[in-house]
This record gives sequence, C-alpha cells and structure tokens, in this order.
Amino acid sequence: MKSKKIVLFLTIVTALLSLYYLSFTFVDYRVQRQAEQQAMDQQGKVDFDKRQAYLMDIWKKPVYHFLGTGYTYEEVKERSLKLGLDLQGGMYVTMELIPVELVKSLAAYNADPRFLEALEWAQHEREKGQSTPFSKLFVIAYKKLNPTGKLSDIFPNFQGKSYLFSSENDIIQAIDQAISNAIDCSLSIIGSRLDRFGATQTNIQKLPGSGRIQIALPGVTNPERVRKLLQGVAQLRFWTVAEADTYAPALEAVNNLLLNKEKEAISATLPAGLTDEEKMERMPKDSPLKKLCQYTFPYTLAYPPEAMSQIDTILGSQSVKALLPKGMTWMWDKKAHTLNDGTKAVTLYAIQPSTGNQPLLEGDIITHAAQVFAENGSPAVSVQMNQKGARVWKQVTASHIGKRIAIALDNRVYSAPVVNQEIPNGHSQIFGHFTIEEAKDLASVLQTGSLPAPLRIVEEAIMGPSLGKIAQNQGLMATGIGLGLILLFMVVYYAKAGIIANAALLLNLLFIVGILAQLDATLTLPGIAGILLTIGMSIDANVLIFERIREELAGQVHIKEAIRRGYDKSYSSIIDANITTFLAGLILYYLGKGPVRGFALILMIGIVSSVFASIFITRLIFSFFMEHYRKPNLTFSYPAMPMLLKNVQFDFIKNRYRFYLFSLSFIALGACCFYRYKGLRLGVDFVGGRSYIVHFSKAMDPSFLKDRLSIQFQDGVEVRSYGANNVMQITTSYLSNQEITDSDTKMRNKLVAALKNVTQLQENNDLSIDPGFHIATTTKVGANVAQDVQKSAKKAIILAIFGIFMYIAVRFRRWKFGLAAVSALIHDALTVIAGFCIARAFGVSYEVNEVFIAAMLTVIGYSINDTVVIFDRIREKLASKATEFTTAMINDAIKETLSRTIITSFTTLLAVFMLFFFGGEALRNFSFALLLGMLFGTYSSICIAAPLLADFGSNPPKTK
Repeated sequence: MKSKKIVLFLTIVTALLSLYYLSFTFVDYRVQRQAEQQAMDQQGKVDFDKRQAYLMDIWKKPVYHFLGTGYTYEEVKERSLKLGLDLQGGMYVTMELIPVELVKSLAAYNADPRFLEALEWAQHEREKGQSTPFSKLFVIAYKKLNPTGKLSDIFPNFQGKSYLFSSENDIIQAIDQAISNAIDCSLSIIGSRLDRFGATQTNIQKLPGSGRIQIALPGVTNPERVRKLLQGVAQLRFWTVAEADTYAPALEAVNNLLLNKEKEAISATLPAGLTDEEKMERMPKDSPLKKLCQYTFPYTLAYPPEAMSQIDTILGSQSVKALLPKGMTWMWDKKAHTLNDGTKAVTLYAIQPSTGNQPLLEGDIITHAAQVFAENGSPAVSVQMNQKGARVWKQVTASHIGKRIAIALDNRVYSAPVVNQEIPNGHSQIFGHFTIEEAKDLASVLQTGSLPAPLRIVEEAIMGPSLGKIAQNQGLMATGIGLGLILLFMVVYYAKAGIIANAALLLNLLFIVGILAQLDATLTLPGIAGILLTIGMSIDANVLIFERIREELAGQVHIKEAIRRGYDKSYSSIIDANITTFLAGLILYYLGKGPVRGFALILMIGIVSSVFASIFITRLIFSFFMEHYRKPNLTFSYPAMPMLLKNVQFDFIKNRYRFYLFSLSFIALGACCFYRYKGLRLGVDFVGGRSYIVHFSKAMDPSFLKDRLSIQFQDGVEVRSYGANNVMQITTSYLSNQEITDSDTKMRNKLVAALKNVTQLQENNDLSIDPGFHIATTTKVGANVAQDVQKSAKKAIILAIFGIFMYIAVRFRRWKFGLAAVSALIHDALTVIAGFCIARAFGVSYEVNEVFIAAMLTVIGYSINDTVVIFDRIREKLASKATEFTTAMINDAIKETLSRTIITSFTTLLAVFMLFFFGGEALRNFSFALLLGMLFGTYSSICIAAPLLADFGSNPPKTK
C-alpha cells in the first residue's frame, strides 16, 4: 500500500510540474505567433527581421502571470522548452583559438626565424586536421629546425615571470596552460559582445580538450555581422564621467523639446469643443526621457531595462544631439540593479567629451587583475598596470580627484568609481556591488580586455528561419502520426489493457517534454526523432508484460495472479534491455555534440521515464481495478483476435547456417558496392568542407548541376536532390582549409556566380515573387574538426560494444552470452553499412554524418533488447532445470519469445517508418539507418545471437 501511494504521489507531482514548466512554452509560442502577425505583410509573408525586432522590444516586458507572479518575456524564454537552430533558424558556430600570436607574445616577439617558421608549420598542420596539440607540434618543428637550440632561450620571461624550464615538457605544459587561460578569457569577452549585440537565448560553452568555443545563436539573420562581432578585437577603455551640471540644463531643454512635440501630436487628435482646462488635463507633464527616469532627473539617470532601446533612440536623434554638449556620449551600466521598491533599473552614464574622442586609458596597460575582498568584506577587483599605464594613471587620478571614471568594455560600464586620491603606483581597487562571481568575471575581462589571441571559425551552420519552420512541422507531423498508429495498435491488439498502456504512454510523453523544459535542454530535429523513437520503445515494456500475462492466463491462472506473475517475470528483461540502450545513449551524449547530444539526452530521459510509466503507472492502474472491483473486467485481447506467432513449428537452430550464409552474402554484396562506388558518401562532418541547401524556382537536374559546377571548382562537387526536385544540396571541399574570414564570402560569391551562369537565374530571397534561387542553409566544417568527429565516432561505437559485452557477460554470469550478443551487434552494424552501400548502387544515396553515428549507436543499444529477452528466457529455463542448456532449449526459448520479439520491434518500426516518410529530408539518412538497423536487429536476435550460443558451447551455469 505504501509503495502505491509513493507511485501515485510521484506521478501527480511529476505531471503537475511538467504542466507548469510547459506553460511557459505555450506562452512563448503565443508571443511568437503575435510577433509573426506583427511582421506579416498583406501577402502573408513574414519579415523575420521585424519579427525579431518585435520580440526584442517586449524582451523586458511582462507577458505571463501565474499565481500572482509576473514574468517578462525574457524570463518566459528562459523557462520555456528551447528549440534548436534546425527548428527555428539561426547560426551555430565553433571557434578555435589561433595560438601563433599568443606564443609570439609569450616569447616577447622573439625574431628568431626558426622560431617563427616552427610556429607557422605547427599552425599549418593543425589546419590540415592534425589532432596533436599545437604546443607539441611547435616543439617538434623547432627541434627539427634547430636541433642544438634551447627552447628555454626563446622564453626567458614566460608570462612576465622568469622560469627555468628543465625540459621540453615544461614548455609544452606552460603553452597549453596559456592557451587554456586565453580560451577562458575569450569566453567572457564573447559573452559580453553577444549581450551587446542583443542576441537572445545564446548558448556559449568551451569544448573540453579541443581548444574550441561553441556558440549557438537562435534567430540570427545577419551571419556576416555575427562573424565580425565574434572575431573582432574587444576594446577596454577608461572614460571620464561628465559632471551633472555640464549636461543637466541641456537635458531639461531636451525634455521640453520632446514634451512640446508630444503635445503638438496629441493636440492634433483632440476632439473639437474642449476647454483649455480639459486640454491641459489630457496633455503629458513630462517626456519619456524624464517620466521614465527612476532617480532625480536630470542629475542621476537610471531607467527600466525595457526602456533602454527607447532612450537610446531619443538620445540618438539629431534634434536631441543638437541640444547636448558637443561630443558627449552615453553608456549603459553592464547590469540592472534593484531599487528600494523592488523594481529594476539600469544606470545611464554621460561620458565627457575628450580631445579626439580618445579614452583616458585603454586595456592594454593592465598587467594583472584579480578578485579580492575590500575592507568591509565585499568583493572587489584589484588591478595592476604596467609602467606606462601607472605613469598615466597617476596623472589621471591626480586631475580627477572627486570625479568618476567609467571602466567600459564594449561601451558597457562595468564600474564607475569616484577617485579619492592620486594613485602613484598603478595599483587600484574597483568596487561595484559585485558578487564574488561578478568580481571574478570583471577581473578576467580587465586582464584580457582585448582578445588574447585571434579566433577563427572552424565550423559553422546557418539555418534559414523558413526552413527551420518546415523541419519543425515535418517533425511534429511524423510524431503525431507515429503516436496515433501506436495507440491504435495497442487498443486493437491488447483491448482494455492496451488503453491502460496508452494512458501510461501519454503520461510518459508529458513527463519527457516537461523534464526537457525543466532541465533547460534544447529540442532539436534529432531530438524530435528521439521522442518518436522513445514512444515506440516505451511500448516494449508493456508488450513484454502483457505477453507474459497472456501466457499465464492461457494456463488458467486467475487474472490477479496472472498480472502479478506477468510483472514479476518481466522485470529482469525490461531492466536489462533498457540499461543497455541507456548505456549507448550515455556514450553518445559524452562524445557527441550539438543536435546529437540533444538526441542522446532525450533518449536517456525517455528510457527512465518509460520504465517508470510502463511498469509502475500501469501496475498502479491495474491495482486500482483489482482493489475496487470484485471481478475486474480487464481484458488483454479480444476473443476474435488470434494470438500471433504461437505454436510456431520451425527449428531455428537447425537452420542457423542458412541464416549465417544469408547475412554473409548481404554483407559481401555491400562490400562489393562499397568497392564499386568508392565507399560511402561521407558528409562534411567527417571530411570537412561546405554544404549548401539551395532552393530554385524550377526543377533542376542534379547530374547537370554537378557536371557544370565541377568545372568551376578545383575540388570535387557533390549535388543531390534534397526532398524535392527544386531543392538541391551542394557539397564541396573548395577553400575548406583556408581562413574562414576570407574564404566564406569568396566561396559564397563563387557559388552564386556559378549558379547564375549555369541556371541563368538570379539570387532572390523570395522565390514566390521573383524566379531565381535562394541559399537557405550553409554548413562549414574545418578539416581538423572533421578529424575529431571521425575519432569520436569510432570511439563511441567501440565503447558501446565493449560496455554492452561487459554488462551482458556479468549480468548473465557467462562471457559467452556477451560474446554472442556482441557478435550480433557487429553483424547489425555491418548490415546497416552494407544496406547504405547497396542503396547507393540503386541510385539512392544517403549521407553518412554525425547523425548517422547517432543512429548506429541507437541501433546497437536497441537491437540488444530483443536479444536480452531471448537470453532471459534461456536463463529462466536454466534456473528451473539447473542443467546445461541444449540446442532444444535455445530453440524453445526463441519460439516462446517470438511474439514478444516481433511485436516490440513492430511498434518501434511503426514510429521509425513515420519518421522516414514524414520526418523530412534532414532526417532521411538517420531514419533509414534506424529502419535497417531495427529490421536486421530483430532478425539477428532470433537468427544470429541465440543460435551462436549453440556454436560457442557452454558450461554448467552457476546458480544460487
């Protein structure tokens, strides 16, 4: 009774929490619909720039109220289920630090030509895809160029300190540490830039062990601006804060000017016949510049965060500038602060004009900055300047006693302290109501005001918002159809028990989506595929339980006892099967990235949620019927519904060599096709290069485009249709290893020019109005990133197979079980690859990329499920007879579990078929791999894995 109450409590709490977190997603969807309506023209076309501007305008405004609490759109967006770039459009970037300039600066710009040549060679090797760390490549190159030279002579004062390097490893470690510190600093600077840029829901993270930074920018529609923003050099500057009496009269004049304009505009709309008093009542008393100010206008300026853009517009107008002191600029504080009444406000600083608009100091004079604690115990930042900076700072502080100096990064003020005395030694402390984390961040920014080393984009994906919307609709349609078919099958085949399983399935779906929103996870297109796949897999546990119950009922066992036995005898199979799939998902999450990690996360969440829903929730419902009804009217099949695959008279073990021959023949045929067509069609994830999805206003012939474009490019070009005869995917490795800042524009311009020449069409963004072509999606992967993806893919598959082998061997207390299971998994992987090669021979070419590896690992994790069910039945027979298993025992186990094996695979295949046919071209290769893998996985569980036990032989099992 107690356990039932716990399950009921957990179910109710999880459901309510899921609904609560999903409510923010519904509000977010409503706001975005409003934004689309605001940005829609008369023809029904959405201007995505206007849509983004509308969302930014309400970013700080309340849009949702729940139980008396108001949430701004920013807070709603933070709590809502986030969509990946492939579902909403945007830009995905991976940046890599170029350490050449950093090492040069560490060596005090040593002019030794062999030192410089070694740096260039090391960088060149990295760009070619060499995975060896830059520091080791540099040391190797220098030793080759100067065998008798000492590297310690190149770095006499490493990072401003004197070190005695005892070995080359010391230098390698020191350079690696300097690169790691530079990446950490770059993260802070890039985050500040993107905040200033106005990008929302950005995701910035360091990729461990790679020296790279990964950035996701949803909704971005200006990639060129983002590239310049990310790869430019930050500016840290010190400015004089203007005294209020120098601008207060001017701001009063501005207020009067704006107020008069507003009154004139209102007067023109007033009805005739009003008295002067009535007109005065309707007139505003102050302009927004004064009315919105949270402090004493015009001496202390602070405004609500949502009013910042409005104030910027006012102060930027020419009529207002004409009234203000010449050359005066305005800078906002870095963050909002809380007023006494609980509202938020952002301080606005007036920056005093200077000669030539030059700052007092720039960030290059700071040699050290650290987070410290002030005398009152509050966090502060200590800074130390170089000799030149100390001299200038002494002069500045002497002339600014009693005045404020603003310390600004990217024109956002981090601190504006009052100078109390002259500072002669270049050492100062900055106070600003910091938390410890904020003080640490500011210290990092101050120490590395500009980027410590250049960054270049080594991987980039740009998804158009319209294409993302199409992918979103296709994914939802595939999920809806797949879910509907599975629900229908369960009701048709399992009667009332199927309805109970469906109720648990719908709760499971609610839990998965709610947990994703709660975890701040991102839903991607592969993630939708993961949800659909989880829906199919979640039925497996109920199928195992219901088939066990039907077996007990067939033996004339009372229904209450049959249900109890059905659950008890199914636990081990369910747990074993889901643990192996979870293990594959865990490896995929650890080694994958981007959308693939999103898929792995959903897969793992779905497994845990499915086990809870399929076992505990369904049993809770059954218990309710048992306790409240003397004769519970529960049915597990219809009288007219035949029991599938019962009493099958076929000797699987006797015919196992035929199965082996068939599998070997299929794999051999795939190998021939692999050789004939020179391998698989690898995507840019694995080989590097660029891929473009181009929409044309008319149908195109891929072969014609490939032949003509190959003439224009030095490297090979691949062209294939992408879901429609007027949509083409064009892939090339041309300029893939050159600096992206120079090559991106060059490559795109060359492609556009070539397409214009070949098709006689012009580039147009709206093909519904003007005929032409439009580049909807761009993907770029550098050679070194591609090498890393290949290595991660190989490592993931090897780890998954080894992990499953160890688990099966330990769980079944016999290594031959593990060997048979792993042999079947290798068979499944080879047949999937063979299937891709054979499909290519028939003109159906699917790309092998990182998402394909996700499918392979899913196949490995899932196909073991059916094998575990059969092995579990063999283990059950061994436990009951306490003897060595025989071929007859194995054959009986296969036949007794045949219905479960086929039905569990059928429900999952239903979901995958819907994904293949309705999920869109972006998931075609993924779903095709799943289809092949699950078909051959079911076949291998029955015809390969279990029969192999007979060939491997056995020893008497150890029983408790």
